[in-house]
Amino acid sequence: MNNTYKTVAASNITISELMLPSHTNFSGKIHGGYILSLLDQIAFACASKFSGNYCVTASVDTVDFLKPIEVGELVTMKASVNYVGNSSMIIGIRVESENIQTGVVKHCNSSYFTMVSKDKEGKNEKVPGLILSNLEEVRRFCNCLKQISLKKEKDRHEEVFNYSSIETLASLEKYNVLVELG
Repeated sequence: MNNTYKTVAASNITISELMLPSHTNFSGKIHGGYILSLLDQIAFACASKFSGNYCVTASVDTVDFLKPIEVGELVTMKASVNYVGNSSMIIGIRVESENIQTGVVKHCNSSYFTMVSKDKEGKNEKVPGLILSNLEEVRRFCNCLKQISLKKEKDRHEEVFNYSSIETLASLEKYNVLVELG
């Protein structure tokens, strides 16, 4: 049983990697899937560092690709624990790319991963509590509470919403779909 508390700063991880031509998609920009792979790695490292345990990805809650990343840019990812539950943590990750010739830095991506701490037998393991040391950390924690609440509301909606009602089917007419039920 873990009753300790750790600061957000104790979870901080930063990685930087030069983007190579082998990381590109068909349009010559850095492939989003490659960035997702790096995001998953840093989320794992951040959660494991904070919890002291092996961690698994429970969900990728948000990945907002804001700007494309070019070959030759230095990508830096900064991750920290924004929220802790009993065995879960929400990891916030900021992705920036820097043109190493000009020094211009752009914010390319913001992501949130829910990670779960596991013990040696693969069962959920309690994580340390989180010490919030400044108002920015409080803001991030509160935003996670809102995110969790919205996720629960969406799940409740899924359970009770009647997808087969006449009203629901009629309301779809204003969208770019054609409903042809067999």
